[in-house]
Amino acid sequence: MREFSINADNVTVAGTTTLAFINPPAAPSINIQILRAWSSFSANATSAQQRIQIVSQVTAFPTLTSYTPRKKKPADPNASVITGNTTGAAGTCGINASSEGAGTKTVEYPDVFNVLNGWLFVPTPPEYMIWPAGSSSGLGLYFPTAPNPTNGWTGGMVYAEV
Repeated sequence: MREFSINADNVTVAGTTTLAFINPPAAPSINIQILRAWSSFSANATSAQQRIQIVSQVTAFPTLTSYTPRKKKPADPNASVITGNTTGAAGTCGINASSEGAGTKTVEYPDVFNVLNGWLFVPTPPEYMIWPAGSSSGLGLYFPTAPNPTNGWTGGMVYAEV
């Protein structure tokens, strides 16, 4: 199994924001399996609750900062079939949306965490999210309420190409 990560590190978010987004490639190709998702905060030491969601979103996708996926196995000779892009289109990924797009978001996994502790999602095998090649939607790590303050956020997703 080939694994990659999408990481937003110490970013300033623009209110309700998609922190990381991945859209499987067109069919026939590989599927995307989410292995881990996380978020944490470093700007201050004030306890606060923050809502977070893993969402699926259909076109129009968020406007993102392009991010090239990082290999989790450095000896792997191949790059991911997913490439960095700002549009969220099929076969691309990005971080820290500046605009959310008009596409409908569907909540796949909602949660709340204390910003002093951070948030970690590691699904067990029956809970794996596998997004098929050719899907009409991508997956995002999304703050449905604006965090306060908006600076100092880290987060992302680890995925496998299956």
